[in-house]
Amino acid sequence: MFRLRLALVLALAPCLLPAQGIEGRIEGRTYVSPTGLFKVTIPVLPELGGDLTDTPNVVTFQDDFNVHVSIAAFPQDATQRWENSTRGAKDYLVYFFSNFVLSDFRQNFEGVQIESAKFVPGVLDGSLLTYLLVPGGTMFPDRLPAVSNDVLPVAKRGNLLFIRNEHVFVISIELAEKVIEGKSYGKSVAEQDEILRKRLLEMVDKITFLKPATPAKK
Repeated sequence: MFRLRLALVLALAPCLLPAQGIEGRIEGRTYVSPTGLFKVTIPVLPELGGDLTDTPNVVTFQDDFNVHVSIAAFPQDATQRWENSTRGAKDYLVYFFSNFVLSDFRQNFEGVQIESAKFVPGVLDGSLLTYLLVPGGTMFPDRLPAVSNDVLPVAKRGNLLFIRNEHVFVISIELAEKVIEGKSYGKSVAEQDEILRKRLLEMVDKITFLKPATPAKK
């Protein structure tokens, strides 16, 4: 039965492994996925503490400043391809997000909320853009401002879901400034959403989609 452990997608562990231990490969400033499904310009710099870790399906980039982004690409089995063909892109991506992405967030963090979600038909042949509020879910715990109470900081994640070559892609980015700056962060919700939207689309622009090295499982 089709089941994804999207805790990997969401990169819940803040520590990154040395680049020499990765499953994909690095060609200059480009990371190539181990499946050969995509390659992407690396969005972090060693000078800022940038590093990456990956699995066969997920790569995560993070630096010491404000970058935490993961790119996941999961093959659709026969059931998922059927769900996609019968539901259509919009309903299928909503279904996928609810049953896998959001479910995994809620298994790892109590009190996760969907702040907003929107289907964007003109992007990547139809994509789902979602914003999540994740109490205690920041990937920058060492940069949190000192607080006098036990209230967990609420991280914000932007997520972009779309389909390419019978794979579901999930790009997830944390709005690091929201927790790093704490109460002094004065951006409105609409401004926060726009920042994350632009960063997600900028990340898409760094990706080159390739012919899969192996077909999706039947």
